[in-house]
Amino acid sequence: MNHIIYFSRDHLIRLEIDKIVYFEADGNYTKVIMANKLKSVLGLSLANVEKSLATQLGDNAAKFMRVGKRFIINRTFIYEVNFAKQCLILSDFSQFAFQLPVSKAALKSIKNLVANVKE
Repeated sequence: MNHIIYFSRDHLIRLEIDKIVYFEADGNYTKVIMANKLKSVLGLSLANVEKSLATQLGDNAAKFMRVGKRFIINRTFIYEVNFAKQCLILSDFSQFAFQLPVSKAALKSIKNLVANVKE
């Protein structure tokens, strides 16, 4: 499946999974940031988005990673893990770079994940 679908009473949103950069918690809502810098708001908590990803994507859900309480990131966009500035930079290496404030513990788990990936 290349897309996930979220809908509410007022709208339906269809997101291409390869273009999702990250999800960000905003209370009972979740912001979705796309590679083209388009932003959407879902009427779901981040925990519910995480469950929905697993349900809709199955094995492809491994492309996404929960980072602390605030973010779910697309692992393919990990560009830099910066411990000194305590941030994670997500980028496509040409069009965008998003800097996310992340805890040191979360940065360490990201570093370990990236270091253990064999290509």
